Amino acid sequence: MTEALPLAGYAKPVRAGKISLGAAAAGAPDDSGGSEEVGVIVGHNLRRLRTSRGLSLERLARASGVSRAMLGQIELGRSVPTISLLWKVARALDVPVPTLLGDSGGGRTTVMRASEAKVLGSASGAFTSRALFPFTPERKVEFYELRLAPRAVERAEPHSPGTHENLVVQAGTVEITVGGERHRLGAGDAILFEADRPHGYRNAGDGEAVLYLVMSYLVGVG
Repeated sequence: MTEALPLAGYAKPVRAGKISLGAAAAGAPDDSGGSEEVGVIVGHNLRRLRTSRGLSLERLARASGVSRAMLGQIELGRSVPTISLLWKVARALDVPVPTLLGDSGGGRTTVMRASEAKVLGSASGAFTSRALFPFTPERKVEFYELRLAPRAVERAEPHSPGTHENLVVQAGTVEITVGGERHRLGAGDAILFEADRPHGYRNAGDGEAVLYLVMSYLVGVG
């Protein structure tokens, strides 16, 4: 998912057993090993994608709005980017975020343990996104669990043309904005919309909101 959160160059501590790009839950212990692991993966993929496109760090910095120094640190695996920064880079490279996070493909059956999940977070930690699918090439559909803190707002920039988002609210009350439209959804409500327009999510309640998102692309991605 792409978005327009304020850029923050560095990730906050990660949750034990999980890889969290952004803020982890309050009071959760640090897991520097997991952070280092995802940092190395992202760095390797970023360098591979950048060089395959003939882009210098300077050119990618101009295209993404992320500083050359920060891109260099990410490529070296010395900095784990927040979800905001990661989306900016992915958009500049014209790839989905999972392409930067992908490690290797698995067999026909893949079990994804909650304790080993890759959890992307906003800089503030008010929004998290857990991938419920393996990061493999040429994927046309992605499946996420989204969590929004009470009264939190997540703003998103347009995705590639032809991208659709299908959301269902599992818990809480959420307002979805698509272009100039606003839709209020409660638990069990679902919405489908074209996501190549500015859109956003707001938790209208006093408790955590949980949503499930299926994102589909016009063509294969990755």
